[in-house]
Amino acid sequence: MKPILEINNISKKFLIQHNRQGQAYMSMRESITSAFKRNNSVSEEFYALRDVSFNVEQGECIGIIGKNGAGKSTLLKVLSRITPPTKGNIISRGRMASLLEVGTGFHPELTGRENVFLNGSILGMTGKEIESKFDEIIDFSGTEKFLDTPLKFYSSGMQLRLAFSVAAFLEPEIMVIDEVLAVGDAEFQKKCIGKMEDVNKHGRTILFVSHDLNAVQNLCKTAVLLKDGQISMRGESDAVINHYLHSGSIVTNAWTQKADLTHPHFRSINVKLEGNQPNLKLIIHSEIKCFPEMMPSFIAFDIFSKLGVALCQSIPKLEPFIDPSSREVNFTTEITLDGFVPGDYYLDAWIGPHYSETYDWQKECIEFSIIESPQKNRTFPHHVSHGFFVPHSKLI
Repeated sequence: MKPILEINNISKKFLIQHNRQGQAYMSMRESITSAFKRNNSVSEEFYALRDVSFNVEQGECIGIIGKNGAGKSTLLKVLSRITPPTKGNIISRGRMASLLEVGTGFHPELTGRENVFLNGSILGMTGKEIESKFDEIIDFSGTEKFLDTPLKFYSSGMQLRLAFSVAAFLEPEIMVIDEVLAVGDAEFQKKCIGKMEDVNKHGRTILFVSHDLNAVQNLCKTAVLLKDGQISMRGESDAVINHYLHSGSIVTNAWTQKADLTHPHFRSINVKLEGNQPNLKLIIHSEIKCFPEMMPSFIAFDIFSKLGVALCQSIPKLEPFIDPSSREVNFTTEITLDGFVPGDYYLDAWIGPHYSETYDWQKECIEFSIIESPQKNRTFPHHVSHGFFVPHSKLI
């Protein structure tokens, strides 16, 4: 039997525009004037995907994982024919339903009821076929009270519920699902995973992109790891996830790591872990380049789990303290990591004059690992399935 999906040497190229003047910020007059000038920008080619090839057999459930920017969402958009590939071709031998972004394939002016029939017709189903599944769709989505309300008045969570229900119950041969399940509440996410397991047992094919590695591991027998737009590894999900968690440069209790950056403000960020649990500290040395156009600014650091879950934000000084009259500013920040369970984590760095304006935002610029139990002399195994922190507790 031929594969239900053949993905042959898919590449996707985008053009990124850069200002020729090389200025990060311009005055309002300069910005308006530049809009009427020709040839004031140059284009750079960026490949979100490069020569991606693999086959998907009927009934397979494949997890697609990788860091932000690895090309996961672009791949699904190409497979769903939302955007065409720059090179390569796709052979699909089944009807496909895609759930990539909240509201994809829905019309905001139509009611929930009308959108169910619209989506069904897009999938090639007749009115009678849609009617036979209608009650199940609405019951699963929990949107019966809002059936005759225009979709534009639905919350993002309600739109997700209805969209997933349509994709799951109108019986496409292939379901393509991106990270959108993260929009829903925990109960609905669990319900969706259960439904995906059910439809997969009945022979339908699923391609599932998620940062939730536990969900990928439980749902998918095989996985594809993308890195920089290319396939880094494909195989059994346990092996691929284990490889992903232990690949790349990380900083542990004994290591330091430096990110050399070429962005407008952050020149470099140097990170090391000091001390031992329960008194573990993250030491961050930052080099900031300043410009005359800048206003006084402050900095924030965000820590994310390997699954992409935001854990905390550290703002070492609330008022703007970076003086733009200095050409370069160097400073060190100390963040306590009390209670963090062993695992791999990401650091984001942000700089701006106030919360509503961003000068520079470095996402996942540093990756670090904690290898010690968060409570000294405690042998009880801590795992992210129970949370990312272990608070101090005692009987009183």
